[in-house]
Amino acid sequence: MKLSNTPMTQHTFAGMTFFVKRDDQLHSHFCGNKARKFMAFLQQDYPEVDTLISYGSAQANSLYSLAALAAIKGWQLEFYVNHIPKWLNEKPLGNYRGALELGAKVIEITSHPLDYIEQIRQPDHHCLFIDEGGRSTAAEEGVKQLASEILSWTRFESNQTFVVALPAGTGTTALYLHKYLQPHGIEVLTCPCVGGKDYLLTQFKQLGENDYPQILELDYKHHFGKLYQQDFRIWQQLLQQTDVEFDLLYDPMMWQCLQSWYKDNRDKTIIYVHQGGLLGNESMLPRYERKFGSNFGES
Repeated sequence: MKLSNTPMTQHTFAGMTFFVKRDDQLHSHFCGNKARKFMAFLQQDYPEVDTLISYGSAQANSLYSLAALAAIKGWQLEFYVNHIPKWLNEKPLGNYRGALELGAKVIEITSHPLDYIEQIRQPDHHCLFIDEGGRSTAAEEGVKQLASEILSWTRFESNQTFVVALPAGTGTTALYLHKYLQPHGIEVLTCPCVGGKDYLLTQFKQLGENDYPQILELDYKHHFGKLYQQDFRIWQQLLQQTDVEFDLLYDPMMWQCLQSWYKDNRDKTIIYVHQGGLLGNESMLPRYERKFGSNFGES
């Protein structure tokens, strides 16, 4: 399986000319930042492992990527969640649907999933445990490869000052990209989608690094998973102006941050790392329609 050297495409959005590292095109089942983070697990041999264990949301991008990893390796995925919405159970969509089709077991429990895994499930040597969202030092290997591809491409565009931008959940990808790009003079920008800046800094520290990417923030509180009309508008405009579909959960917040940042940084050129996660739009779009009406997305 070839998980490298994805295309770099040029686009214009809201007056910004930028490039997109098309990691959404890595592999049909295994793409985006999760594929980079899980690459080491894909490439290494685990002769005694037959079960992959993780936890998170029933609609998480990591769920589908882990299901793909397990299917490729011939493992059973056990993915523990606090809640599966009734409507999602009745009509599986997005990452949840995709994971089930790949044979994943999505297990709903009442306690905190990590506590349950550690205290009740108690994985043995036949199990491989991956923390929520792929937060792991093992992610460094795949992200280092991504940084190498970006550096190789920028050497042919030496007349520009590049910055690399991507939204953050756990921030693992942004942190390791910064580690390998900063020594070459390429700044990494990110924004805290899941929690605030303090939450993201805590995630960084847990990975043992002491030098971090630049964190951009909005001027209002942006709650993870909440539906914002502005998020949808940005997503829709990006699709119309670039012919590239982005993730509806993370990318709109990052692009709002970048629009503010760009006002004072017009001399710099953005390389935006596509996060994949497009299967999640399958469940996000109906949520927007239910909240704002079926005609909400019409121009």
